[in-house]
Amino acid sequence: MEVKTRAPGKIILSGEHAVVHGSTAVASSIDLYTFVSLRIATPSDDQDSLKLHLKDMALEFSWPITRIREAFPESTTVFSSMPTSCSMESARAIAALVEQQNIPEAKFGLAPGISAFLWLYSSIQGYKPATVVVSSELPLGSGLGSSAAFCVALAAALLAFTDSVLVDVNHQGWLSFGAKDLDLVNKWAFEGEKMIHGKPSGIDNTVSTYGNIISFKSGNLTHMKSTMSLKMLVTNTKVGRNTKALVAGVSERMLRHSDAMAFVFSAVDSISKELTAIIQSPTPDELSVTEKEAKIEELMEMNQGLLQSMGVSHTTIETVLRTTLKYKLSSKLTGAGGGGCVLTLLPTCTVVDKVIAELESCGFQCFTAGVGGKGVELSFVEPS
Repeated sequence: MEVKTRAPGKIILSGEHAVVHGSTAVASSIDLYTFVSLRIATPSDDQDSLKLHLKDMALEFSWPITRIREAFPESTTVFSSMPTSCSMESARAIAALVEQQNIPEAKFGLAPGISAFLWLYSSIQGYKPATVVVSSELPLGSGLGSSAAFCVALAAALLAFTDSVLVDVNHQGWLSFGAKDLDLVNKWAFEGEKMIHGKPSGIDNTVSTYGNIISFKSGNLTHMKSTMSLKMLVTNTKVGRNTKALVAGVSERMLRHSDAMAFVFSAVDSISKELTAIIQSPTPDELSVTEKEAKIEELMEMNQGLLQSMGVSHTTIETVLRTTLKYKLSSKLTGAGGGGCVLTLLPTCTVVDKVIAELESCGFQCFTAGVGGKGVELSFVEPS
């Protein structure tokens, strides 16, 4: 049997940067996914290695099971369902396993993700030979939660072959996990995120696991369901950014202009709260949908203005804003800023072909995405 999983990416609808200073932020899943397929070898397969195939990059990695066993002598074939953090000793062993693969220099940014893969695999499946194939609709390093979607989809696939989760192997099509099982997937995915990012907030993997929309403030998460169908144009500027430096820059501006910045963060908090009220309020007719979309557009514009005052915009972001404004569409950056991705609300019946053509002529990459869909799902298939 082979299992396939898919986990969605995420966007920040409002509150990025200000959330670090106590404001409310709102994040949502989007219907762009990372896919993982896992096939654990049977004795008749005559396979004695763990294989990882990154389909989009045409890269394949392989480790003999004997090397995995040597690297993780403390692992047992009896799976512990309690997620565990990677020890310094295991991290060193993983680094050696990754180094042996001779990753092309241009792709060396993948090393932390490969490390997370080895840790999650050995922790959940032990020493079983297997083939794992990964593909994604999410651009890497653009603020759409690609690493979290990878960790969530991987953890879900690995857990599907254990007794710790209850899944119907005979179900046809995509299947959701129960609440308790989602919690376990999320905790393991967070351990993977720690391998990649050091100190992640846990927001990305939570959104990818559970889907829908969450608001968060001072460490407290609230799960929400939208009563309206929102669609976004996501424009990837393809400009990489240094998240730590951008966060530090906002904090330094706060120290220099504490009173003014306190008002900025307070305004962002109000925007996030109003946004959550709008997306959760009942929508009885088309008129109210149009009114709600108009309000959300204004809130996005205000949030973008406040992000500009925090100093986290970028010339490419401003180009996207000017271009979409020509088509009377409202946009804001999402995530750290300084490049990355820009969100543009697509009100009902908007024709986007022209704006996409113009943005792509600037060298940007565009996606349309539904907001607030399902979280991680799995599907069992007969191996081909």
